Amino acid sequence: MSVDSTGVLPFAHLHVASSLSMQYGVSTPEALVARAVEHGQSALAITDRDGVRGAVRFVRAAAAAGLPSVLGVDVRIMPTTRSSAVRPESSVIPALNDDSGRAARSMRRTPVHGGIWRDAPTQRVVLLARDRRGWASLCRLLSTAYTREPVALTLDDLADRHEGLVVLLGPRSDVVAAIDARRFDLAEQAAAPWREIFGAHLRIQVTSHRHEHGPLSTATAARTLGWAHEHRLATVLAHAVRFADPKQARISDVLDAARHLVPLDARHRERVNAQGFLADTGFMADLAGEIARAAGAGGNVARGLLVDAAELAEQCALTPADLGIGEVFVPEDSLVLPAGVRDADAVLRARCIAGLTRYSGSQSREAHERLDVELRTITTMGFATYFLTVAEVVDLARARGIRVAARGSGAGSLVVHLLGISGVDPIEHGLLMERFCTPLRRELPDIDIDVESARRTEVYDAILERFGTERVACVSMPETYRVRHAIRDVGAALGWPPGEIDTIAKAFPRVRARQVRAVLAELPELRNSGLGRLAARGELDMVLDLVEGLDGLPRHLAMHPCGVIISDASLLDRTPIEPSGAGYPMSSFDKDDVEHLGLLKLDVLGVRMQSALAYAADEVARVEGERIDLDAIARDDDRAFALVQSTRTLGCFQIESPGQRELIGKFAPETFHDLIVDISLFRPGPVSSDMISPFLAARHGWREPSYLHDDLRPILAETYGVV
Repeated sequence: MSVDSTGVLPFAHLHVASSLSMQYGVSTPEALVARAVEHGQSALAITDRDGVRGAVRFVRAAAAAGLPSVLGVDVRIMPTTRSSAVRPESSVIPALNDDSGRAARSMRRTPVHGGIWRDAPTQRVVLLARDRRGWASLCRLLSTAYTREPVALTLDDLADRHEGLVVLLGPRSDVVAAIDARRFDLAEQAAAPWREIFGAHLRIQVTSHRHEHGPLSTATAARTLGWAHEHRLATVLAHAVRFADPKQARISDVLDAARHLVPLDARHRERVNAQGFLADTGFMADLAGEIARAAGAGGNVARGLLVDAAELAEQCALTPADLGIGEVFVPEDSLVLPAGVRDADAVLRARCIAGLTRYSGSQSREAHERLDVELRTITTMGFATYFLTVAEVVDLARARGIRVAARGSGAGSLVVHLLGISGVDPIEHGLLMERFCTPLRRELPDIDIDVESARRTEVYDAILERFGTERVACVSMPETYRVRHAIRDVGAALGWPPGEIDTIAKAFPRVRARQVRAVLAELPELRNSGLGRLAARGELDMVLDLVEGLDGLPRHLAMHPCGVIISDASLLDRTPIEPSGAGYPMSSFDKDDVEHLGLLKLDVLGVRMQSALAYAADEVARVEGERIDLDAIARDDDRAFALVQSTRTLGCFQIESPGQRELIGKFAPETFHDLIVDISLFRPGPVSSDMISPFLAARHGWREPSYLHDDLRPILAETYGVV
């Protein structure tokens, strides 16, 4: 790789934490991509701490911007027999932040509050994926790391699985720590096992944040460069990036304080300046020259530092396809087909035809024609196994006596109805399959199922038992900073008394952190919560800036309340799996990411009304000795609609909110179809555009329906012209 046509050396940042590094990185993957493009850099890596949670967002954003993307992880390495040459008690790893190293020594004595380390001062390295094999290795290794507390790998783990990986030994590695302490003998010992495992794929990371002393000083970077050349080890220049812009450095201080559970203080700060930003190539060229001069080397060495980083990025560039984006992954046919049968389309057709014989409109020509159309669509898209898998899950739940019902656009499919997934007849209600599944949209359709809330985890257990832990995981959900959490963490970082923090945080409504100034303007009484004292001291603007800076940043990871992934046996090669608080295996990716990855995501929603219905049926059976078939009850009971019209519907699913009770009182539903219209009408779009008033006026005969065009009359007649 050489100088481009403008005379600028190529460069790529290879050690970058995004906001998906929980309470460490400050900038979103999209913001980092935009900044790298603005700088005209040749590629960009995201190496989040202890995870790859930003990988999908980053790769998609980079692909859209035409920027090659590199994926990796900044991970803790715990000592093993392979690394015993540098024992942890004799290791010389200082903090990255405090020039004197006093913070590191004090941190090594006792964890904060006497608990476990939130960010233990042990060795850290960066692992980069060179190709699809490397991505699979990262996912598998992280799944192993998540079984430990704190999250960590060992050299033994890496010896067993390092295919497709490059390792960067940077400022928090034992090698650089030894060089910083001028213990070059220990540096050589520490590097030996890494040489043995990674060979030519070992790089020594050269990093300077222009500290006066310590691993992030230019002096240590220069010694590291000289030592690596002396030992014939390849080097790479990196900047240990935490934020896109130097102005965000203060936000990183708040995140550090929140992560360590300590107030901001010189003893605890991890940085001594605003370095660690996504610098442009000119800045990095100056830094490389400074390091080279300190090492007694010439300009060619400085140029080589930049070019080597760009070349390594080129070698490690991944495409969305390397992550499986654009593909579809469902369980193997052998898991959902009868023994010896290989044609999923034939099995699906046979099950639907069997369902058609029980269907009330089985003699209808329309039903047969529609079934043929839907099955052709499913065959064309290759989704037969998907439908059979969802049907299998529903059957598993019903076999355990758990009530199940489908919701959403999936009810528009006759195939879904005939498989027993949905009890709604789409032909009777005029529902369209195209809203649910169409060749115009190459992605898995979405079938949501409602189950009894009290037994939702039983469905999880059944899915795990049926398909195995190598194919099943729950979806994760990043909890992001809103105004209350942001105020609590900013207040704690600034050392406010806990009582004052609590009072101020609770005084705010539950809104986005970036809305804090707007809320203050609208609710002047908030100044009586304690913010008035900050204004008097001239600190209010600074506090509000910090609160706004935290807006939308992930705070911690939780298990999604209903999303379950069911994949093939390659699932662990495409997503790291970590244990959730409830003990279920959980993907590192959220609901949007798993859909982009082509994974079958089934939403198993716990609905209290389903539990209430099941409980009521059980009680009737216990008291009366008669089992009521709730699904066979007629839907035209006049007494049921009289109850609905009375607006006494607290506890009735989807028509129990105050707004809904007001609407049904004015609407006065008389049929099941009226309830469908009512629920469709009470949505954000129709409500905000005031579709309710013209609908009610036309329904009750107060005015004639208005149609946008006569051709729309057949379509909009049932809703009196309202779209």
